[in-house]
Amino acid sequence: MPRVVQKSPGQKRAEAAVEGFRRDLGPFVVAAETTRMPMIFTDAKAPGHPIVFVNDSVIALTGYSREEMLGQRLDFLAARGGDPRGLIQVEGAFADNAEDDREAHYRHKGGGVFRAAMVISPVRDKTGEVVQHFISLVDLSKHEREEERLRFLLDELNHRTQNTLATVQSVVLQTLRGHAEKDVIDTLERRVLALSKAHGLLGRENWEAVPLRDVLEAILRPITSNGDQARNGHQPCRISMEGPDVRLAPKAALTLALALHEMATNATSHGALSTDGDGQVHVAWGMVATPDGERMRLQWREHGGPPVTPPTRKGFGSRLLDSGLAQELRGAVNVDYAAGGLVCTIVMPVSKPQAVARHA
Repeated sequence: MPRVVQKSPGQKRAEAAVEGFRRDLGPFVVAAETTRMPMIFTDAKAPGHPIVFVNDSVIALTGYSREEMLGQRLDFLAARGGDPRGLIQVEGAFADNAEDDREAHYRHKGGGVFRAAMVISPVRDKTGEVVQHFISLVDLSKHEREEERLRFLLDELNHRTQNTLATVQSVVLQTLRGHAEKDVIDTLERRVLALSKAHGLLGRENWEAVPLRDVLEAILRPITSNGDQARNGHQPCRISMEGPDVRLAPKAALTLALALHEMATNATSHGALSTDGDGQVHVAWGMVATPDGERMRLQWREHGGPPVTPPTRKGFGSRLLDSGLAQELRGAVNVDYAAGGLVCTIVMPVSKPQAVARHA
């Protein structure tokens, strides 16, 4: 014996109004019925925006039959407890009677939840009064699944990159062991580690851009590992950083990470941080106007260390700072071996900053 569906008065009124609705809006309703985009019409004059029309695509998307939806309040489709702020925004779009789009979570009859963008447009009669709201839904679930797949692939790529760097490091070290001095091996190992840290930061940011401050802290963390003691007053902090929020493109982040590593290594081996005295390093950056437009100016300044003398030969670090860095960063680099402390100034293009300042 077939089950008798008890219909509410609202459902009965909605079903009775469908034919008149089709007749009044004619070709527009026919188009809405046949399109693949989920489309809904609601009554703008009744409380709760009861549904007066759904096309077949809405039925396929939600799993509910047409009879189950007609006459129901629009929030009947909302996921219970899923997105109250989104529903408030949707209600605001109805109240404004203007074209608007909002995202919210909705429920499928089978119990699942999907996210959709809801585009709401008012339908006016001949007098200009809003009589219905026309709603189209864009299912974002497929986009979310694709985003999840891409995130998984990127995570896997980041993992494999780190493994590859570790393998390269191991192969090089095994090859050099017994054929090179320990200092050379240690230097090479630290350079590969600095590169690996920069890769890790970029992987965390999906290889889009990485904050300059994060690059600085990752490279300088071994030197500032006693920062807690410094802040507690047991030992002065010897590295300070100050500048706005700047994000670096991947290539710039990798190149600058190597340069910062070389400057930090030089500071601890020969410069301001090579003794137990009062030597300090201050890293400051900000935006400046140049003939080529606005650029970031970063300055690494050492003071309080032993007297500085220019190097008699150029090693990897000097060559990187003097020539390779400017070319890679599409900027200008100046290294001043001042007696009072080395000063390295880098001017390069970056993203627009937001002003903040903090000490390491």
